[in-house]
Amino acid sequence: MTTLQVPPMDLAPRIESASPEDFAVPHGREEEWRFAPMDVLNPFMHPDAAAGSVTALVQEYVEVIDFDGSDAGHWLPTDRAAAVAFAEVKRAVRVTVPANTVVVEPIVVELVADARMNYAHVDIRIGSHAEATVVVVHDTGADVSGALVVDLGDGARLTMLSLIDGSVDHALMWHWPVRVGRDAAFTGSTVTVGGRVVRMLPSVTYAGPGGSAQLLGAFLADSGQYVEHRILVEHTAPHCTSSVAYKGALSGAGTHTVWIGDVVVRREAVGTETYEMNRNLLLDDGARADSVPNLELETGDVASAGHASATGRFDDEQLFYLQARGIPELVARQLVVRGFFAEVVNRLGSVEWRDRILSRIASRLGMDPALESDLEASG
Repeated sequence: MTTLQVPPMDLAPRIESASPEDFAVPHGREEEWRFAPMDVLNPFMHPDAAAGSVTALVQEYVEVIDFDGSDAGHWLPTDRAAAVAFAEVKRAVRVTVPANTVVVEPIVVELVADARMNYAHVDIRIGSHAEATVVVVHDTGADVSGALVVDLGDGARLTMLSLIDGSVDHALMWHWPVRVGRDAAFTGSTVTVGGRVVRMLPSVTYAGPGGSAQLLGAFLADSGQYVEHRILVEHTAPHCTSSVAYKGALSGAGTHTVWIGDVVVRREAVGTETYEMNRNLLLDDGARADSVPNLELETGDVASAGHASATGRFDDEQLFYLQARGIPELVARQLVVRGFFAEVVNRLGSVEWRDRILSRIASRLGMDPALESDLEASG
């Protein structure tokens, strides 16, 4: 009888290790690297003795600590670049919200880089039945490779915004692993409008039943930017929920965005509810958007599961409607893009940060500030 070797179907990472030597240097033909510009990312694959560390302003709930990997929380690196950063980073940012604490005002963590090239580790720990909002601002003006590790205790509530803005001259590569405790709720939003090459890898696991995770994303790319969001949600506990919604708009020759959405429902994760969606809007003919939703079920005992993906150009009817009412074509296009993002941005949970992000998107689109003010005033 002949035995055939078939490739594994599991979408989850196979290797977790703090040692870079456990990972081969990628050549770009591997599934997880096949879209990425390896010529730009290759320096992240090798230790750099001149690299600095990313820190932040010390404030209530936020501290900067010496880091040697011995107290790194629940996560271990799953690729070569992450393992190099984990092994080489010397200073880390830690956000700690004690159990049963409700933090009303957002905790804003503005990251600061030491050098041209930097390693980073940001550790966010939300105690049982605590509630908080954390905003991480990535405008460091430097190349950064690192991890943003989040751990929610049982019954905790965390709303989190990761804002990647600033210069389009730098490469940023971040893992964003989140562990959701029993009956805990996580809402994580990624807004990407800066960076030459950005590779963001959010992942979610569940430490107990009843957990929920909502991942939101908005990205605007032009001028030859490369932006990749590679999401993994691994349902490992029963009766948990996940929702993923990402929207991107892109323009310009050589501009490339990638969205990979992997959802894995393990055999024991009965009663799971999950849905993922990606929408991309092409503003001209020179840009490229890749969108790959994947859903893997090890059990049929799920409440619901689905995914959707679409990439298209402007809706001509929307443009015609606006132009027929005397709005110039350029302004009409700006309004359509703003409205395209509003569905995701309005779910951020903070009116202040929603307005800031919509204003930043408007600025990138070249929208008249007076028009933007009128829109904000009208809601």
